[in-house]
Amino acid sequence: MHSNGHIHDNGTGFEPILLILFSLVIVIYIAAVVISNRRYKKWPLYRTFFWILGTICAASAIIGPLANRAHMDFTAHMVGHLLLGMIAPILLVLAAPITLALRTLDVQSARRLSKFLKSWPLRILSHPITASALNIGGLWILYTTGLYGLMHQNALLHALVHFHVFIAGYLFTASMIYMDPAPHRFSYMFRAIVFTISLAGHDILSKYIFAHPPSGVTKEQAENGGMLMYYAGDAIDVALICILCYKWFKATRPKGSLAM
Repeated sequence: MHSNGHIHDNGTGFEPILLILFSLVIVIYIAAVVISNRRYKKWPLYRTFFWILGTICAASAIIGPLANRAHMDFTAHMVGHLLLGMIAPILLVLAAPITLALRTLDVQSARRLSKFLKSWPLRILSHPITASALNIGGLWILYTTGLYGLMHQNALLHALVHFHVFIAGYLFTASMIYMDPAPHRFSYMFRAIVFTISLAGHDILSKYIFAHPPSGVTKEQAENGGMLMYYAGDAIDVALICILCYKWFKATRPKGSLAM
């Protein structure tokens, strides 16, 4: 695959800034935990661990050796996709950042956040069908059109694609497993159906990539990337399925019969 030198060579100038931003994301979360612990019962340590690990996964897909190699190696790019669009969103959703924010903010700010969660734009974006379309549909557009080649020729487009991959992955995950307050909830059956269709769309796309390399990608790299997307993607989805089924099981159990 041919890499655009401008993005590859000069993009590293932003790495220190991005590293600081990712570090701030971790620091702010930990600071919120400290404040929350002073007011309420202790915030679960595993949620902080999920947040730190999720942030590291997202950062490694954007800055560092893997991100630099992704400009030249489609397999490395696919590893980045799995980290940024699948693993990081699951970990960050499990960290329940909205719940932590509501515990940390003052009453007025918490009310504004709660009002935002109930707003119609967020209701549309957080709908399982919308979130699935943004997530899987966006990937189909990326890999079956000339967008993949174009993003390596334009730094702004490159950043926007990565932003979309992460946000779409987060919205999809959050719409499947409600770890934070969700004013507009859907049944487990409905979410399971949408998830199954989404999983099929992801698997079909991985096979399409295997047979039809994206713009600028060699056949060998497309085959390796497609297989990685298929098998690793399914493994990650199994984890999400387990979480969804566990929460579904808990919801159908009599109260008090199953500990958290």
